[in-house]
Amino acid sequence: MELKRVVVTGLGALTPIGNDVATTWENAKNGVSGAGPITHFDAELFKTKFACEVKDFDPAKHFDRKKARTLDLYAMYAIVAADEAIADAGLENEGVDKNRVGVIFAAGIGGLHTFEEEAGYYALNKEKGPKYNPFFIPKMIADIAAGQISIDHGFHGPNYATVSACASSNNALVDAFNAIRLGYADAIVAGGAEAAVFPAGVGGFNSMKALSTRNDDPKGASRPFSGSRDGFVIGEGAAALVLEELEHAKARGAHIYAEVAGGGMSADAYHITATHPEGLGARLVMEGALRDAGMKPEDIDYINLHGTSTPVGDISEAKAVVQVFGDHAYKMNLSSTKSMTGHLLGAAGALEGLLSVKAIEEGIVPPTINHEEGDDDPEVDYNLNFTFNKAQKREINAVLSNTFGFGGHNTSIIFKKYKG
Repeated sequence: MELKRVVVTGLGALTPIGNDVATTWENAKNGVSGAGPITHFDAELFKTKFACEVKDFDPAKHFDRKKARTLDLYAMYAIVAADEAIADAGLENEGVDKNRVGVIFAAGIGGLHTFEEEAGYYALNKEKGPKYNPFFIPKMIADIAAGQISIDHGFHGPNYATVSACASSNNALVDAFNAIRLGYADAIVAGGAEAAVFPAGVGGFNSMKALSTRNDDPKGASRPFSGSRDGFVIGEGAAALVLEELEHAKARGAHIYAEVAGGGMSADAYHITATHPEGLGARLVMEGALRDAGMKPEDIDYINLHGTSTPVGDISEAKAVVQVFGDHAYKMNLSSTKSMTGHLLGAAGALEGLLSVKAIEEGIVPPTINHEEGDDDPEVDYNLNFTFNKAQKREINAVLSNTFGFGGHNTSIIFKKYKG
């Protein structure tokens, strides 16, 4: 069968560097860090006392009191970002068949704060027997954001969550792409959300020694590919993209941001948390995305790297880029926008996909911030253009965006300029 073409027609974001798409993109271009002291809880006794939190978010501005009681913070973030993307795409306009619109929305963890709260209540009162909030389970489960978005908008198409740790929302984008090009839906709201900046999230990652402990310099803590990097900065928020079948989008006069060209998935099959030291899974997933898109390595102008600022992960990804792209690797721009947003875990892929689409639209590569002169790692090839510290202008016809997750899950997606 002939596969249908898929385009991006709507964007939504609620992130540590902006509460909408326009602000997020402006701050990404300008190299603004979203890191600061943790405000969600008292982190004084934790090894890491900072994070990239969403700023000035007031649930009362988006949800009535009754609705808010049924939602974990991660689902609130998801709904707000999805609503922006849906409005941007005009998916509720007359003439859109809602039976053919789906929602595939990811979370790597889901309602962690709700789980932590309920477990705490039980621990304090267990001598009285179990007493749980009736909304405990629907607030906690990772698929509820997708369900809530579909309920709010009456979308009856494919509806589920993808869970593959930090690759989760990139998997959601690839699944949405495949569902549309195979004819299962006309449009899908795809993305991810996470809200894990709470004791269990920070404490759990601290115990693994995964987080930066640069408490005296939060804004400079996420420093991918620099020699002094010491772990990732945990982030939170949500991002959503409306993916749509091309002819359907054209027929209703939708604005087209970019085209989705292809996607790849692979497994490291190596370790529960560490990436393959030689970048095997990363190489396989990028090769798979290129093959799916029918593109050659030299067709890619920019890679939005997974680039978490961990000692091992950054090196293995850089190695894989050289393995896949050869000499062309030195002609592309590379950057890790996690240096600004922090690592949004299950929402990372959607946010980085959104930034990739904006990069194509405006011809601007957002930077990898916090690299200081002389702060080099002997295992990193600095002949690669990591777009350190300042955005760069260039024509961008195609972007490859990488996300890798605990368990060895790897997903890459390619966006390209829509040319009719």
